[in-house]
Amino acid sequence: MSNASKKLASKVALVTSGSRGISAAIARALADDGADVAISYSASADKAKAVVNDLLAKGVRAHAFKADQANPAEVEALVKSVVERFGGLDILVNNAGISGRNSSATTEHNRSGVERLFEVNVSGVAAAVRAAEPYLKKGARIINIGSVLGERTPFAGVSDYSATKGAVSTYTKGWARDFGTRGITVNNVQPGPINTDMNPEDGELANTLRAGTALVRYGQPEEVAAAVSFLASPAASYITGASLNVDGGYNA
Repeated sequence: MSNASKKLASKVALVTSGSRGISAAIARALADDGADVAISYSASADKAKAVVNDLLAKGVRAHAFKADQANPAEVEALVKSVVERFGGLDILVNNAGISGRNSSATTEHNRSGVERLFEVNVSGVAAAVRAAEPYLKKGARIINIGSVLGERTPFAGVSDYSATKGAVSTYTKGWARDFGTRGITVNNVQPGPINTDMNPEDGELANTLRAGTALVRYGQPEEVAAAVSFLASPAASYITGASLNVDGGYNA
């Protein structure tokens, strides 16, 4: 199938923090559907270049931009650079995020770590949406990558992280109202245990997390990417303000 006949042909997508794991899988899935894809990275230039090469091999335009998601000015510059290079923006995937095990009930509370967590996971997402808003037209898509921990905290030590992902879920609902009259959808994909560098299926917590799923297995990045690909497509035109769990039944 030629790119011109694919469901996202002529669309431009930006995937923040797109150099590895779930984000790289999302970038590849959108390119497979015909979209031109921009990704951002903060430190892994070599990994970002490798992803871009994969995307170019699929016959689409692709480029990587360096940006710190915790810096609103850099996020705004990122969005402007994408629009200038590709001529527009149709799909914004807010994947950039960091994890953290930090209970706000302990005396070892790391204030700077928590501030960084909120700057990237919440403020960075909001900055990207606000920067993209002037460029988005009818039919555009905003897809946030949250977490199942945004609606349930099944173990101790992740209260701050859960709070950031809960904020993303709430923002998604509000933005769905804000953008709805313009024909722009806003949705939230909430992964559960997914096999990535940060949370490998053979890692320290793997057996516990695997046992907590209904399917009794880890998910793969491509399974999250498939959900994003659907929400970005014309088939999802009447879905907005939703949080879709891709978690193997972890929150069932």
